[in-house]
Amino acid sequence: MDESPRVGMRSPLGRVTGLGSAKDGTGHWWAQRLSALALVPLASWLLISILTLPNLGYAAVHDWLSRPLEGFLAALCTGTLTYHSYLGTTVVVEDYVHGRAAKLLSLIGLKFMHVLVGGAGIFAILRLTMGTLVS
Repeated sequence: MDESPRVGMRSPLGRVTGLGSAKDGTGHWWAQRLSALALVPLASWLLISILTLPNLGYAAVHDWLSRPLEGFLAALCTGTLTYHSYLGTTVVVEDYVHGRAAKLLSLIGLKFMHVLVGGAGIFAILRLTMGTLVS
């Protein structure tokens, strides 16, 4: 039996640490998969909950989101969806934007946009959850 060492493309340090050449791709990959996995029950819950509301008027949505579990799950779904979207769009920019300055500006813009959109979504949910019913 041949006892020769296994020949591969990875460096000895890369084999020990389990990281690729960029040193962070594994973490990004796992974050994207775990956020997608978390979105399966959250998005299913959200869809079923919205479809079972009597109507989509302010009063019905306010009553629904005023329950602590529903308000929490809606905010959690919004945050998770925003994070998952940020991870996916970051990969698109890193893969397809080639200019160094354009890539940097695009990544900064994506981060600001996702924080703004996620924050606005969570703020709207909190406002509906804790706000008073407007007649």
